[in-house]
Amino acid sequence: MGTNFYWKKEHSPCSQCGRSEPEEMEYGNHIGKRSAAGLYCWECKVTLCKKGESQVHMGNSLEDGDKEWYTSCPKCGRKPEESKDWKTSAGLELGFSKYTEVSVEGVQGCSSFSWVEEPNVVFERLDSGHTVIDEYGRGYMAEEFKEILERCPILFYDSVGVDFS
Repeated sequence: MGTNFYWKKEHSPCSQCGRSEPEEMEYGNHIGKRSAAGLYCWECKVTLCKKGESQVHMGNSLEDGDKEWYTSCPKCGRKPEESKDWKTSAGLELGFSKYTEVSVEGVQGCSSFSWVEEPNVVFERLDSGHTVIDEYGRGYMAEEFKEILERCPILFYDSVGVDFS
């Protein structure tokens, strides 16, 4: 599960009519991918994956009986909060919830972000007014995209410079 983010291609207005062509959404360079990354203690800033952040995407989920995940936070002992709706990281990736609805307290699911472009370059472009779009065509300005990243406490940089899906 994951959502890819791209730069929105910008078109120069036509010198004769002033319209930007084409009207359909076009994707520019790949920025990175947000993925559901399992349980995370937002208070202690630690994953519940026993093998650490680098392994959150390996193996099964806690619900499937995987022994690679702690049943509570290894630092403070908090247990995961049960969610009966889609306001979770998985719900976010499936499009059932918005990033503003996903909780960032206690022990909850979290997302990771795998960078394709250097983060400092992304933030410079965002601050100069460029727009990010996700693979579903939803657009994000600087503050909205930064809020998305706040819900991604696990960051991966090993794909910087390598485009992937």
